[in-house]
Amino acid sequence: MQEISPRPWNRHGLDYAREATKLGAPPAPIIDAHSHINGPRAASIFAEVMNLYGIQEVWSMTWVEDVDEVRRALDDRIRLIAVPNFRSTDRRRAFGDDYLDRIRLYHEQGCRIVKFWAAPRSVDIGEEAGDSTLMRLDHPDRIRAMELATDLGMGIMTHIADPDTWFKVKYADHQRYGTKAQQYDQLEASLERFPVPWIAAHMGGWPEDLTFLDGLLDRHPNLHLDTSATKWMIRELSRHPRQELLAFLERHPDRILFGSDIVTSDDNLKPDEEPGDTPTASSPGEARDLYASRYYALRMLWESGHHGESPIADPDLCMVDPESHGPNDAPLLDGKAMPADTLRRVYHDSASRFMHALT
Repeated sequence: MQEISPRPWNRHGLDYAREATKLGAPPAPIIDAHSHINGPRAASIFAEVMNLYGIQEVWSMTWVEDVDEVRRALDDRIRLIAVPNFRSTDRRRAFGDDYLDRIRLYHEQGCRIVKFWAAPRSVDIGEEAGDSTLMRLDHPDRIRAMELATDLGMGIMTHIADPDTWFKVKYADHQRYGTKAQQYDQLEASLERFPVPWIAAHMGGWPEDLTFLDGLLDRHPNLHLDTSATKWMIRELSRHPRQELLAFLERHPDRILFGSDIVTSDDNLKPDEEPGDTPTASSPGEARDLYASRYYALRMLWESGHHGESPIADPDLCMVDPESHGPNDAPLLDGKAMPADTLRRVYHDSASRFMHALT
């Protein structure tokens, strides 16, 4: 057996193909409702990983220009999520009139969800374009785009907040970025203004506080959450007692969708100019391992009773406490061994119902 060198996405040197065989088929075919699949060669490798880990379908923020190539690579097991042209240097146009044009193009390709990224650091991007509020959900350009999306019968996804760890360090200037709780004012107003199905990514941006999420879901019956952002979910959901997390899922059946936030790119296949312990893949084999690590860790979290360090390095530990942690340290992965009925809803049924409401 070939030895696998430890990497940030595989600290334990696991054979992820063998681990997938040990896990077996999931309780239901998995719909991954949050990913970023780009690059036709990388997408082909990702398709192999989908097959290994029982992923039936992926919802992806694929560049509209690359849709045809990625669809072919995935045998059409993809649904699209519209995104603006983040590669454009003209930010005002990219998030304004150009996004309206792109939403129409995505819709013609069968897309039924529009993404509005509104993380706190969007303040920095907006300032570069001369308007610090440019990416807020209540900005006039965002409202125009949401009006178009709802007129087309599309749902909405948003990224509204980041980890508590980031608010301790990256967003410590609350005058500039606001507190974490303040991020949600714009979201709640938008949920009321546009009563279409919504997804708030990354467990609504607050997996650390299930009580807050309970209230958010109770107040807004059109809101759903996805479980994407693997490192974040492993770190924070592991900290909740199993019964507490299970009770949360049972209180909100059909409102929690599985997601990974896997990002693929053909850049993952290119050798690094300076080889070393880099945080990204640089060959087809490393790319396969990188993508597989996310599904392995998430399935271990949801399905198993595993209790040990995550195989994926989590730099947030070092960012918050550099005296106790290095950049390749990882948090506890505390498997929750959820019941099969709960897993079927999270893995498949909730996403299926969400999409059915839009088609």
